[in-house]
Amino acid sequence: MEDIIELVDIQFSYDPEAERNALDGVSFSIKKGEWVAIVGHNGSGKSTLAKTINGLLLPQQGSVKVGGNLLNEENVWDIRRMVGMVFQNPDNQFVGSTVEDDVAFGMENQGVPREEMLVRVQDALEQVRMSDFKQREPARLSGGQKQRVAIAGVVALRPDIIILDEATSMLDPEGREEVISTIKKIKDQNNLTVLSITHDIDEAANANRILVMQEGKLVREGTPAEIFSAGEKLIELGLDLPFPEKLKAALKERGVVVPTEYLTEEGMVNWLWTSILNK
Repeated sequence: MEDIIELVDIQFSYDPEAERNALDGVSFSIKKGEWVAIVGHNGSGKSTLAKTINGLLLPQQGSVKVGGNLLNEENVWDIRRMVGMVFQNPDNQFVGSTVEDDVAFGMENQGVPREEMLVRVQDALEQVRMSDFKQREPARLSGGQKQRVAIAGVVALRPDIIILDEATSMLDPEGREEVISTIKKIKDQNNLTVLSITHDIDEAANANRILVMQEGKLVREGTPAEIFSAGEKLIELGLDLPFPEKLKAALKERGVVVPTEYLTEEGMVNWLWTSILNK
């Protein structure tokens, strides 16, 4: 499968006088159809990386390729059409008086014919399960519903890549689960590439691969199982432990022999059921 995103030795600094760069020699590639999570504490360079990929920032050194195209000032708008971004606060993205107006807004800017626009709006709202709310004012929706509408607005533009920039950080657990399940479904239906910028370890667990950023550098890369098996070393990187790892640590303190490998929440439930509760 071909690479849809490729970064080579990216350097970027907001301030030439700063002690370190916001991005310092970052290189990685992402395959088409992959879900990759980028995690790290505040100031690690996660959001700067996202803005570099969709051309909001141009690197001062190194190269960015999206869909095989080398990012530069001449083709930045073409690349932005390939990359849809969903931000932290959906209220900052709303411009329409109704849900369907808002979903249509980006297509109006791209000159999509009205007949096609109506079909895309309906299709996008169906994909995020918000068709029944198309005449509602966005301000009257719940947090999770607002974020699903923001996702519909991006999906309607038919991008190849969706970047979630801390898109679930302002939501309660129910809203977070709602949005993540929506993204999973849309990714599979449309063979999208998803890049999730997050500090939420449980959200990152949904990815195929995790990249760990620290002080502008890519310091670790692997599957969720490989990354989370680092256990308390994650705390040294400014990250929290996933719930199953916290539970394993608590059980271990009480003298319970626990698996050494990483377990998902479902895997943890199965292990508890078969190894402890059935005894």
